[in-house]
Amino acid sequence: MEKPGTGSAHQAARNMHKHSSYDVLKQVGIFAVIAFILYLVFSHADFGYKFHWAVLYEENPTYKEVFGLWLLRGLVLTIKISLISTGIALFLGTIFGIARLSLFKPTYYLATGYVEFFRNTPLLVQLFFWYFAFPMVLPEGMRMFLNDNNFEFWAATVGLGIYTGAFVAEIVRAGIQAIPHGHVEAALSSGLSGPQMLRFVILPQAFRVIIPPLGSEFLNNMKNSSLAMTIGVAELCWNSQQIESFTFRGFEATSAASLIYLGLSLSISVIMNSINHHLKIGQEQKLTTLDRILGALFLPVVLVFRGISLIITLGKRLFRLGEFAPVHVEAVYVSVWKRALLVIAKWLVFLGKGLFIVLFVTLLALITLALYSFEWSIIANNFRSLLVWTFPHGGAGEIFFGLGGLSMSIILAAIALFVSFFIGLVFGLGRLSKNPVISTPSVLYIEIIRGNPLIMVIFWVYFFSPIVTGMQIDVFWSAAIAFTLFSGAYIAEIVRAGVSAIPRGQVEAATASGLNYFRTMRHVVLPQALKIMIPAFVGQFIALFKDTSLAYIIGVFELTTVAQMLNNRLMIYPFEIYTTIAVLYFVCCYGMSMVAKRLEQKYTPSKRSVAASAVP
Repeated sequence: MEKPGTGSAHQAARNMHKHSSYDVLKQVGIFAVIAFILYLVFSHADFGYKFHWAVLYEENPTYKEVFGLWLLRGLVLTIKISLISTGIALFLGTIFGIARLSLFKPTYYLATGYVEFFRNTPLLVQLFFWYFAFPMVLPEGMRMFLNDNNFEFWAATVGLGIYTGAFVAEIVRAGIQAIPHGHVEAALSSGLSGPQMLRFVILPQAFRVIIPPLGSEFLNNMKNSSLAMTIGVAELCWNSQQIESFTFRGFEATSAASLIYLGLSLSISVIMNSINHHLKIGQEQKLTTLDRILGALFLPVVLVFRGISLIITLGKRLFRLGEFAPVHVEAVYVSVWKRALLVIAKWLVFLGKGLFIVLFVTLLALITLALYSFEWSIIANNFRSLLVWTFPHGGAGEIFFGLGGLSMSIILAAIALFVSFFIGLVFGLGRLSKNPVISTPSVLYIEIIRGNPLIMVIFWVYFFSPIVTGMQIDVFWSAAIAFTLFSGAYIAEIVRAGVSAIPRGQVEAATASGLNYFRTMRHVVLPQALKIMIPAFVGQFIALFKDTSLAYIIGVFELTTVAQMLNNRLMIYPFEIYTTIAVLYFVCCYGMSMVAKRLEQKYTPSKRSVAASAVP
């Protein structure tokens, strides 16, 4: 017999499912209309450019190559870089994330230094350091060995893994801190050691909690692999530009590469969402058909790990090294053996801490020695150029009277953030609209931009805006437009999250009082949401400031471009040049991150109330 109210609940669920399916169909229809309009525009409008998509699948008569295969080879290398660097990042992030919570101060300081430095310097600068500067300290034989063994690939892959590992470390730290303290106390009271507690209690729960942000970081890692092209790695982005240089069909090649990146982004999102569904804590598992298909595909991997765990368990039973020892006379000897192992373990921990202190001091001494051996006169003589370039004595064709370097990076980021705020506000509110005519274009803009690397957006604006507009845009304004479009998509998501955080009752009260949608947003929702969004805006400005280093690709005289020019001119001082600009980026980004933390404490309601209650 059906329980009272069950039938109405089922009917409401069916109505909700039907309404959701109808909304999806409307969005698909609007997407089809937009695609058809774009097809008519590009097929009938005269842009002064004749599209030739066959260049991707027909054999070129001059080079006897099918250039579409170049993109596939680049895709394989992109996936390879992404997978290896993800493994490195996960390994480093787990170790340093745990170390950030250590009570042993040298470990904490080392982990904090790693996380803060690599998070607050641009990836492009780090790749240049690993590729150009790092080999300079190695012996000649080692340099020859690296050059003979695909050094470009490993410099990009390991550099990307180290960079991403700093972000993963913060995610792991936050995940561990999210575990209820009662679980830790229960593990300790049950007799588990520190490593056992991490292995069996804390990390299994923490990794389930952090799967969504971890998936986002892995997605960024894949998109960041496009920067490997700057040191000569023939990944997807590099091959698309090679096709452009060979055939002058950059529009077609870059379009295909953008679609591939978008497909990779969607695939990573689907896989990580499916993993999240399988491992979700505290909720009933509701797996979709796609979740079950992906689960079946990854079943061999799961079986391998279970087999390894079973082998370890059997090894413990075989050698009686733990809780599997039988309870009889031999258990006495096992207990004595275990006590001896505990004593040995304590001494090993003590010796390990001493060794770590020695290594930590040695590292500081090496850094001090390296700084002492710097040619500080090189830094002093070129420091002004790194700050302002040739300002105010620039040539007639130079923008802002020859301004460049760090000042140009700050101006570029400020202009892009200011304009992208309004773009993000429009599209963020548009994505929340119930009207699919408004929400569908907003979703398309946000997902297409966020699904592609920034370097691809720069190429789109710089190389292909002349096709659409019929005029060549200055490199500075090309970079500013690209950064604005890219940042606008991320700010749109910040706006959406901020507006969604406002209680629904306030919107209903404003509507009941006679306010229309625009006045409700203007006087009720946005004033509160903007306060919540301020820390995220500062964080976006930090990310945008670091991303200005990519303007180097098209020749904007920002800090990285100036440093590269100085390095090419001086030739033998890459350590001095790249260390200096890394410190400049770090000082700016770390200072802004401190401001972001203070703003977060000030404007986040929960943290503000906790801080207020702590004051006597």
